[in-house]
Amino acid sequence: MEIVNEVRNLGVYVAYDVVAGVDNTRYVPQLEEEVRRVVEEVRRTLSLDTLKDHLIIRAYRDFYWRVLGIDPTKQRPAQEALLRRVLRGEPLPRINPAVDAGNAASIKYMVPIGLYDIAKIRGGVLRIRFSRKGEVFRPIGGSPIELDNQIVLASDSQILHIYPYRDGVETKIEESTRDILVVVAGVAGIGEERLVETARYLRNLFSLLGGAPVGEIRLA
Repeated sequence: MEIVNEVRNLGVYVAYDVVAGVDNTRYVPQLEEEVRRVVEEVRRTLSLDTLKDHLIIRAYRDFYWRVLGIDPTKQRPAQEALLRRVLRGEPLPRINPAVDAGNAASIKYMVPIGLYDIAKIRGGVLRIRFSRKGEVFRPIGGSPIELDNQIVLASDSQILHIYPYRDGVETKIEESTRDILVVVAGVAGIGEERLVETARYLRNLFSLLGGAPVGEIRLA
């Protein structure tokens, strides 16, 4: 699996990884304990009142304003929405073990993470590019959207993700998922090393589910 980045000049870059052989049918105590530990760490070190001014969160908010033209107080960056939920005393959502692991990594490193079922991806090369007029995106939990000049992660015939905040239903992670493409989304002001460190941490979580990396963590 390869990702080609056509919009790096906008301050868009990713770390990506492939993990194979994940057993996503059951929770294991080690993963549940790590998720609990991460939630406690976040609540101990971050504040709901000052979250928007954190340097990492601010970088994504600025990207929303300047590049996407989106008000981040109305459409929050994905990791900020999760962090706010946790800091309000609510639990992380329970979806399935792999997605829960991704959410834990996202709040720990404060970056958005996309997870995609490789068996459902059409094509071996993906591109981070502008959408073409008339292309349709089918989001998880929403109705199809006709796109026009939005930044997406896509093959020639399938849009996986609107960058960096919304994943598509066609490649979503389910209990039957075995092989996972991990994409850690960066913006200007976020160091590449943070993205790689996040992907490496997620490798460790997936190893608790029997997953093993295929190749190296790559940057695009």
